[in-house]
Amino acid sequence: MMDYKVPGGRWEIMTDDDHDRPNVIAVVTDQQRWDTVGVYGCPLDLTPTLDTLAAQGSVLTQAITPQPLCGPFRAAFQSGKYASEVDVWRDAVRMPSDELHLSRQFKDAGYDVGYVGNWHIAGTFDNPVPEQSRGGYEDFWIAADVPEFTTQPTEGHLFDADGNPVKFERYRVDAFTAFACEAIESLSEPFFLVVAYVEPHNQNDMWSYVAPDGYAEPYQKRPYVPEDLQDRPGDWYEALPDYYGMVERIDECVDNLLEVLSDRGIRDRTIIAYTSDHGCHFRTRPGEYKRDPHESAIRVPAILVGPGFDKGVDVTQPTSMINLPPTLLDAAGIDVPNEMHGESLLPIIRRDVPDVNGEAFIQISESQVGRALRTDRWKYAVAASSLTGWRGGSAEKSSDVYVERYLYDLERDPHEQVNLVGHPDFRSIADDLRDRILAYIQEIEDESPRIKPYEGGYTGF
Repeated sequence: MMDYKVPGGRWEIMTDDDHDRPNVIAVVTDQQRWDTVGVYGCPLDLTPTLDTLAAQGSVLTQAITPQPLCGPFRAAFQSGKYASEVDVWRDAVRMPSDELHLSRQFKDAGYDVGYVGNWHIAGTFDNPVPEQSRGGYEDFWIAADVPEFTTQPTEGHLFDADGNPVKFERYRVDAFTAFACEAIESLSEPFFLVVAYVEPHNQNDMWSYVAPDGYAEPYQKRPYVPEDLQDRPGDWYEALPDYYGMVERIDECVDNLLEVLSDRGIRDRTIIAYTSDHGCHFRTRPGEYKRDPHESAIRVPAILVGPGFDKGVDVTQPTSMINLPPTLLDAAGIDVPNEMHGESLLPIIRRDVPDVNGEAFIQISESQVGRALRTDRWKYAVAASSLTGWRGGSAEKSSDVYVERYLYDLERDPHEQVNLVGHPDFRSIADDLRDRILAYIQEIEDESPRIKPYEGGYTGF
């Protein structure tokens, strides 16, 4: 049996097989803490839409970015590989076109593929991204390499597939959402669409966070302050009201996307994946918004809902978001390429394998040449103590020698107030974590560095 579909004015034959294959939409925010979402414990009711989706689908309760930095995360997402292995281990680096695997896997499987918003891996900055650097997103494209250079929070432009400016004069989240709604209405099923917002990232050239009019005011008097920020320096006091307002508006825009899916009659056959590239600790550790291994930088929201995720089964173990690309492919019935580093989470969600003993390997650059391991209980991190080390991580992507820098007991110290590195009572634990992180480096980076024990005495902070 077959009928016809007319998205975007194109008449095409649609078979029963098309109906059986889910559409996939990945919504990726920028610099969003996991604890801004209600299902993760936020008390402010910023995200009723996301919380509803979480109740319907699967939540990755300990989702960890593979690299707490904008461009490297996007490189990992589009390739399914760790950022160092596609040479996008810092920002402002062009992603090799032959490493852009994700969209091409969907395209080769018969999907329309589209992209809206923040690309950040072409190295073209405020110029249009050339076709060969777009990863095969050929059926819909309204994006910019670094939208902060082409937009302000309430105006600016992205570029269409021909490199022409697409201007807007409205709040940026609303504009990107309108472009995404256009994509949903024009792409043929099945389709894969990425919607990449700039928010709730700060506007760098303004040194501030900018919520839409009226959205920051409810949080200006006695704002909720997460415990990891309390009593620390940084700009969180000024930033949090706008930051919360930005998250609230993103949630409303996700609801707009859902309405368009419903209006087109495809909501129940569309997978929605919601996540962020990294978190934010508002320049509290150590003067950065991200770029370090602390929880508020590496932990992100991650919600999956739709076909394959509609049993309400969560993943509770620590989970690297390097697993997101293979999970989306697997959910669409597409074979996962062997070169991808991650694994599909569907066996855990289906309860075919136990939800235990997860851990996440993290690479860190720009602020340091660092590596970290996040288990259910422990955080262990090392960094190169050289001229390209703790304050010079843009010079090299890896090191022959690392030094232990952080050890946190997350069970007793979830807000990472007490650094146990160098404490003799935890030497055996540090040794075990050292061996495990070295195994990741060997497997992923094909390198065999030395990790020196911290010898400066117990720091306690």
